[in-house]
Amino acid sequence: MTRVLVVDYGVGNLGNVVRALRRLGAEVRLRGQPEDLDWAERVVLPGVGAFGDGMAGLQERGWIDPLIAAAAAGKPLLGICLGMQLLFEESEEMGSHRGLGLLRGRVRRFPPEAGKVPQIGWNRLEPVRSHPLLQGVPNGAYVYFVHGYYCEPEDPSDVIATTVYGIRYASVVARGSVMGVQFHPEKSHRVGEQILRNFLSL
Repeated sequence: MTRVLVVDYGVGNLGNVVRALRRLGAEVRLRGQPEDLDWAERVVLPGVGAFGDGMAGLQERGWIDPLIAAAAAGKPLLGICLGMQLLFEESEEMGSHRGLGLLRGRVRRFPPEAGKVPQIGWNRLEPVRSHPLLQGVPNGAYVYFVHGYYCEPEDPSDVIATTVYGIRYASVVARGSVMGVQFHPEKSHRVGEQILRNFLSL
């Protein structure tokens, strides 16, 4: 049974992620502390909400340095939605905010040509290179998004899949043991379940 720590830093949508992981047979801790990173074999950083609030929650609960250290040690870390955005260096959401800096790049607001913001609903994944996180996920598979900002990686090799919403943007990223998905796998039915299963079996 894979031991997974879901990082609780005061944002929403954690319960759905915990339930999805437990359905797949993982042993999950939610109300953990940074020292529980030693117990965990995998770490999930989920979340919905504003980037600045998310970073403030991580700081107040003492997560920032331990998460950076865990990633540097090679512990698999998956950021979901806001959690993916927090992996990057900075965001322009409601001012300029520093992120965890585990991936190089910025978080930007969708431009006017994207239409209605936030993007809410189903959209397609278009893989640009193979990665174990997307094993068994077909090209063009639909997943569920809720977000008004998107990640702009500095290094194109960090992009695993893209999605089009007015512009083409990175919807799955990875560098080493650090991975991120902009959509909600816990709300994406069989495709999302497959992605979470892949993460547990890395």
